[in-house]
Amino acid sequence: MKQPSHRAQPLTAPNLPRPGKGGAAGPLPSGRTSVSSTPSSNPTLVTVRGELDLASGHQVRDRLGKALAASSSGLELDLSGLAFCDCAGLNVMLELRHRALSQGKTVTIRAAGPAVGRLLDLVGVRELFSPPTGAVRATASSRARHHALAGAGNTAR
Repeated sequence: MKQPSHRAQPLTAPNLPRPGKGGAAGPLPSGRTSVSSTPSSNPTLVTVRGELDLASGHQVRDRLGKALAASSSGLELDLSGLAFCDCAGLNVMLELRHRALSQGKTVTIRAAGPAVGRLLDLVGVRELFSPPTGAVRATASSRARHHALAGAGNTAR
């Protein structure tokens, strides 16, 4: 069997703070994931660190689901501590967003490290997780354009 010509390296930011620890932190050990939340904030701030992939997706999905259920308006995700995220991890976030929208809540990404940011950009879903104020402006602008076009069409009759 042919050996790969390169080995993937995790993208991590140095000195990430560890939840509950006062000092500097390095990346979590390979294959580990940490999810912590601040339910007193509105929306609830949730920090995800480590790796979000097929192996950790079920655990993260459950933790995010519980945080969403406990929140009144939705979740704000800090993903700056994710060293790795694959398509299974992205699917966890997209499912969470879908569930939140069905409950009249939002899911936004407050911060994303290089690995997650690149994935969001490559797949073209970064805007789905932008803050609601931007989405409201875009929706209002879209409606105004639609009404203007509809009005222009009505005058031509």
